[in-house]
Amino acid sequence: MFIDSHAHIDFPDFDDDRAELLERAQQAGVECIVNPGSDLESCRRARALATQHEQVYHAVGLHPHYAKDVDDGQWGEFERLARESGPVAIGETGLDYHYDFSPRDAQQRLFRRQVRLTLDLDMPIIIHCRNAYDDCLRILDEEAPGAQWRGVMHCFTGGADDARAFLERGFFLSFAGMITFKKANDLRETAAAVPVDRLLLETDSPYLAPQPVRGKRNEPANVVHIAGVLAGIYGLQAEDVARITSVNTRMLFGIGKTGGTGSIVYKIRDSLYVNLTNRCSNRCVFCRREIDPMVKGHWLKLDAEPDAEEIIEAIGDPTRHAEVTFCGYGEPTQRLDVLKQVAAYLKERGGRDRLNTNGHADLINGRPVARELAGLVDEVSVSLNTADSDQYAEICRPGHGAHAHEAVISFIRDARRHLPKVTVTALDYPGVNLDACKRLAEELGVEYRQRKYNEVG
Repeated sequence: MFIDSHAHIDFPDFDDDRAELLERAQQAGVECIVNPGSDLESCRRARALATQHEQVYHAVGLHPHYAKDVDDGQWGEFERLARESGPVAIGETGLDYHYDFSPRDAQQRLFRRQVRLTLDLDMPIIIHCRNAYDDCLRILDEEAPGAQWRGVMHCFTGGADDARAFLERGFFLSFAGMITFKKANDLRETAAAVPVDRLLLETDSPYLAPQPVRGKRNEPANVVHIAGVLAGIYGLQAEDVARITSVNTRMLFGIGKTGGTGSIVYKIRDSLYVNLTNRCSNRCVFCRREIDPMVKGHWLKLDAEPDAEEIIEAIGDPTRHAEVTFCGYGEPTQRLDVLKQVAAYLKERGGRDRLNTNGHADLINGRPVARELAGLVDEVSVSLNTADSDQYAEICRPGHGAHAHEAVISFIRDARRHLPKVTVTALDYPGVNLDACKRLAEELGVEYRQRKYNEVG
């Protein structure tokens, strides 16, 4: 299910078929729409729509185009709406130096007032910024130095450096139909540098219809076209993008529930992952589990460890998936007996499987483990992370102490003797000698793969 995080369905463009538009959106899998205001009248209309339709949420904002027309009386009415109408955010607000429909000093004054109101109300902010990134950042930093913002740069069209600047300040980035345009290669390159857990989807309806319907009036149902392009950029499937961006949008705007019961199995791309335990023998400084149990839109912190029968029932027919991977919130070999039972089921049913592990299996279970996995596991991927034992202790913080790195290397050697395919991985974490990791993998006679330390799943 998708969420269109920015659509102006209150605009007169939709007066003749708004009910049909909402029905088409639902049929396309759009479960929620955030409708931001851009002037006083549109703020009122957006609030009315949110009152009438359960799937519509409203935000209130004064667009920079109208900055020259906002007097103190209008501001007072706007502030009352912001405080009393139950919006999910302040916006859209910001700066637009492309059209310059209002003088830039007037735009900046109005933007500052809305930024201060956002801070006062402790609400998210939706920012429109066009050809004004330096001034936008300057104003944000002056109004709240060092702040981590709850907000989104809507319809983002900046470059990679602009994206990094806003990401560093806590913002989500949202991409609209422009990312689907044939000549938008630079924008697609920028999107590729944005972590998917900081991504939102939007149509900006009625504007910016995506390529397949370009030139027509845009509407929320068209968000599926944007998701398809982003899926290609991230190497995911459209359903992954839908799930991840919906969770991101709910978290930002406080729409619905984002936590819940931990997933026993969860799907990413065409693979199914098995979540066996919350326990892990490392406390890595870079690990997202220390911050957030959400991976690619799946909540992974388990309420209770599932038994083999529960897992097998959740998997069903393993041949529906390209691969079933033992990889979840914790270290799978903490529950070796259950892992082996499930792996045996997968082999009996013709499934392909892989074990993602930190390589502590022998330490955890008090015996060499790789031999026991022979015939049950098709591939094992071991998080080596560093070729240096002291650095391993520093960044992985193993519970088994100073000998953990040596034990990981021993497990890799043993796995190579007993299993069809072994891969070691290392994160591009600052200070890690990746060349040394690759050389160690070559010495061990196994494959090597580099991973991004801020990308999980």
